[in-house]
Amino acid sequence: MSSLRMLLRTLAVAGLSAALIAPSAPVRAEPSVADLTARIERSSADLERIVESYNKLNEEIKTNQATASGLHARIGPLEAQATQSRAAVGQIAATAYKTGGLRTAEAILDPAGGSLVDRLGTLDQLTRHRQQQIDGYTADQRALLDQKARLDSTLARQAAQSRAIVKTKKRIEQDLAKLYEMRQAAYGRATEAPAKKPKSSAAPDAPDAPAVSGSAGAAVRYAYGAIGKPYVWGAEGPHGYDCSGLTLAAWRSAGKRLPHNAAMQWNATSRVSRGELRPGDLVFYSGLGHVALYVGGGQVIDAPSAGRNVLKRKMNMMSIAGYGRVG
Repeated sequence: MSSLRMLLRTLAVAGLSAALIAPSAPVRAEPSVADLTARIERSSADLERIVESYNKLNEEIKTNQATASGLHARIGPLEAQATQSRAAVGQIAATAYKTGGLRTAEAILDPAGGSLVDRLGTLDQLTRHRQQQIDGYTADQRALLDQKARLDSTLARQAAQSRAIVKTKKRIEQDLAKLYEMRQAAYGRATEAPAKKPKSSAAPDAPDAPAVSGSAGAAVRYAYGAIGKPYVWGAEGPHGYDCSGLTLAAWRSAGKRLPHNAAMQWNATSRVSRGELRPGDLVFYSGLGHVALYVGGGQVIDAPSAGRNVLKRKMNMMSIAGYGRVG
């Protein structure tokens, strides 16, 4: 064998050996479905708290809007009363001028003479009826200014909440996009497949619903009818729900009003023990960050989290904070 051939053979063997023993570049393992599922559950819990905060802001804005409407309705009559009182003052001044001369009118209108009430009290030409007109004018003006100040405060607070809610909405949408990517990687779908034959929103004849009488029965039947419909954040039906939106809609079908927020629903219900639970009661979870409707047999119906559908499951799926009964 020639020396050149021997050299080439030696180099080739040496190169192969080096390739085999040299440390290879670290290979990054793809996360398993179990790892992605755990991350999805954590992200879903975090996102649900944000959604419930958004719902709480929405409820507060609704309250402020109702307050503002009420104040506007009251300010209108006050302004009319104030206008009438001003006209009455002008009439009093004109009468005083005619009956008591220029000096009397000056005493009424001159601010250096003390308060209007004090100055009018010194004028025996004015009758008690006229004095009451002036007092009424002053009270109307004070009430009008007070109502306007309260309205301005309410509207300013509402504007701040509106700005906050826009920021929160953007954050939720960003978090949802990430969560759907994770679900796509883990399950091949960004969201669960919708039910093949969704029932009507009211579903009074939901076949699997237990026989429960009264308003609680209406709420339970509604919840059964919502099974399979998608989780939609901030929604209260009929095509999708978040957790507090589902319990709100179920009890709304029974003629009861609940706020669209789990913590507010806690405050709007009376406390019952686990042993006292009956279908239609609410079960609260995770520091009042999630709520479900109890349907009997140790099971609840709830809107779980983004990407999933309304389902019936065992009520011990997470740490329970307490139980509530709708009055």
